[in-house]
Amino acid sequence: MTGWLFYASLWLGFVSALVGGVFLSFSDFVMRGLGQAGDHGGADAMRQINRTVMRSIFLTAFLSLVPFSIAYAWLVATQGVGLGRFYGFAACAVYVITVFLTTIAANVPMNQNLDAMRPGESSTREYWLHYLRVWTRWNHLRTIGSVASSALFLLAASAFAGSPGGG
Repeated sequence: MTGWLFYASLWLGFVSALVGGVFLSFSDFVMRGLGQAGDHGGADAMRQINRTVMRSIFLTAFLSLVPFSIAYAWLVATQGVGLGRFYGFAACAVYVITVFLTTIAANVPMNQNLDAMRPGESSTREYWLHYLRVWTRWNHLRTIGSVASSALFLLAASAFAGSPGGG
């Protein structure tokens, strides 16, 4: 079973890194660019991004990490030992809490509020300025969480590869 834990750890680490890369692009330059897009241009563009993401490979990767992490945590609990088990559980917890739950509790409600606003109205402009600041802060946490979970999954893979007993 150690071989499966090794490969599962590598795969989950890779997918988590990809998710983190998308979040990093928003934290690094996308949101700043949208903020410079004029009075209502950024808000309108973000609405379209939020609608487009619903039919994306990114969303599949982002969401699939939750059930795969749960299954992985079960495998780690039943088959893993030592540091591999520790890193594996930590990776799952970090991803679910800092990435998935943050998205559900903070970013998605803000996206829904933005989508419900009427383009061109002053209240939309005011909300957009708030959205840029607060949504991006939460996104920084998702970025850090994705990268941290990726590192932890890769540490688990290393532990499972380096020990005949599975970590």
